[in-house]
Amino acid sequence: MEKRGYGEDYINRYKMMTRFHHQRVPLVILVCGTACTGKSTIATQLAQRLNLPNVLQTDMVYELLRTSTDAPLTSVPVWARDFNSPEELITEFCRECRVVRKGLAGDLKKAMKDGKPIIIEGIHLDPSIYLMDEENADDNSRIEKKVESGNSSISAEKKTEQQSENGQPENIVSVLKEDIIQSQDCLPESRTSEGLSGADSHEITSSDSEEKILKAEGNGQKDLDQQKNNSAKKDKPAAEPIVVPIVLRMSDFDHKALLEEWIATRAIRDNCLPQDHRKLINNLKLIQDYLCSFEAQGLTVVDISANSFPQTLDWLHGYLLQCIERGLLAACSEGPKQ
Repeated sequence: MEKRGYGEDYINRYKMMTRFHHQRVPLVILVCGTACTGKSTIATQLAQRLNLPNVLQTDMVYELLRTSTDAPLTSVPVWARDFNSPEELITEFCRECRVVRKGLAGDLKKAMKDGKPIIIEGIHLDPSIYLMDEENADDNSRIEKKVESGNSSISAEKKTEQQSENGQPENIVSVLKEDIIQSQDCLPESRTSEGLSGADSHEITSSDSEEKILKAEGNGQKDLDQQKNNSAKKDKPAAEPIVVPIVLRMSDFDHKALLEEWIATRAIRDNCLPQDHRKLINNLKLIQDYLCSFEAQGLTVVDISANSFPQTLDWLHGYLLQCIERGLLAACSEGPKQ
């Protein structure tokens, strides 16, 4: 890369991403937002830049759940229905997001288990659900570590008790060694020819027993090392997942113009949409305000504009690289401690 003229930043980025793929750190990127905010375009472009093969759309999951299962979902979108209050709309939106979250459970579980990165984009993404999942996962991992450490100490105590009761090779080896040393010390210095031959035979048998004892010690040590390695592999926890939720937001003027064109196109295709487009736009605006309300909790909200789309994509690319680097540093720092 240096010969081809790449700078140090690119080389460090390449090393970091190579380490990320080798360590199989789970990565979940959530691209949230309402209709016509560029979710699919952003998700596809980021997947190409970061070499991430898996992009899931919640619209497809919604349709699969609605048509193939008994999930409580309707053909009319939530933003195209009549509600008595904004709170009722948000409540129904959150309920549908939870149903879609259950439909995504298998893909998320596989991504966490195999350490595969995944990008999820769509309107049915409630950031609070996934942030709660991450907190619960952290709590569960802490509890599991405590339980495993407690079980390992208990099993170690049981092993020592069984060794003391049954007599393990280590105790037998130490006793046999003392017997051999005592028998060698008790041998007389002056021997007849027969006595010498008997002593030689005794020395041979004692040397054979010493070899057997040493072999037993070596096998016992190998078994102990193997048990330690197996326990270390079992106790080795999976890397903490990197969850990056992003909400895309567009200015009211630009968003309204795009929504009117999009709704007009869908109204021709879907007869279920009402004629009052202003109500649909207002419902989508309420959902967008709900999603952007998590900005106060540290959620990243990105302003999208047609004029500055390439710059926004570059910024998101750099932001995700920073998140991946922080996750890798956290995984590396936890490794030596564990």
